[in-house]
Amino acid sequence: MSDIRVGLIGYGTAGAYFHAPLIHAAEGLTLAAVVTRDAGRAADASARYGARAVPSAGELWDLCDLVVVASPNRTHVPLATEALTRGKPVVVDKPLARTAAEARELAALADERGLLLTVFQNRRWDGDYLTVRELVKGGALGEVHRFESRFERWRPRPKGGWRETGGEEEIGGLLYDLGSHLVDQAIELFGPVREVYAESDVRRAGVSGDDDTFLALTHAGGTTSHLWASALAARPGPRFRVLGSLAAYVKDGLDVQEERLRAGMAPDSPGFGEEPEERWGTLGDAERQGIVPTLPGAYLDFYRGVAACLREGAPPPVTPESVAGALAVLEAARRSAAGRTVVTLP
Repeated sequence: MSDIRVGLIGYGTAGAYFHAPLIHAAEGLTLAAVVTRDAGRAADASARYGARAVPSAGELWDLCDLVVVASPNRTHVPLATEALTRGKPVVVDKPLARTAAEARELAALADERGLLLTVFQNRRWDGDYLTVRELVKGGALGEVHRFESRFERWRPRPKGGWRETGGEEEIGGLLYDLGSHLVDQAIELFGPVREVYAESDVRRAGVSGDDDTFLALTHAGGTTSHLWASALAARPGPRFRVLGSLAAYVKDGLDVQEERLRAGMAPDSPGFGEEPEERWGTLGDAERQGIVPTLPGAYLDFYRGVAACLREGAPPPVTPESVAGALAVLEAARRSAAGRTVVTLP
């Protein structure tokens, strides 16, 4: 069976550092074409992957069997819609859409056409998250009553770009950027959300999108998730603090895969997702704690899952229906932050 030709729309940070190297490393996939108007990026895609660069999506459709949308957030829905209408299976970078309704409409279109629609929620394959999932599912923590999760950074000077300067129409800001991962992980661990409370602020001059956001989620099962996304954390808190009836798990630092991708390490290299021992988390109580080895991260499994879905009929690695649930929470968080009130979800 010949390789599936992949057309990648967008070769910025998401396209160049995440999607392109993962596609290139996944057996059965070939990065055939990249949409970019930047001459330097076009040359890089050609030199690294032998991909043909084209200036617009309109010139991409005949060059690929699978479309990956890694362009700015506001383009995700229209580009995914056009790809599906043209009979192409689609991978969309997060967030899939602005609203849960838009996500469900895309899912319905994909079902109608009998095509794959999946979402690049790569943080489901973070090593630290996989470790938390194993501890929760295995009962090492007992009954979890509070789940704390953070993506906090120290960036007092804005970097610019649509994520920071774009308004709601750009789907910018941290709520939809890092919040898409935080909420997705919380729902995957503890199930549907019943109530949402959020505080979302713009604290840096020259920034339009939220850059300091907190969410409190009450899950239907009783667990409370406290989630933080901030660009102004001079001293970041732990990445995870999970409190249960038997023990707590505390983990600092971020998953290693992003820094290694940015450094140019191939995602199929030996040890790519393995974290050094000094960064492992601890499990225990106020009197006794033990070190817990972090499970290897596995971003490459996402695109292996895409290939298996298209070649073998396996389930998609991420269903759009699961992402729609997280988008409903993000919508509720926006309403909650605007009114400083608790929003109840149906």
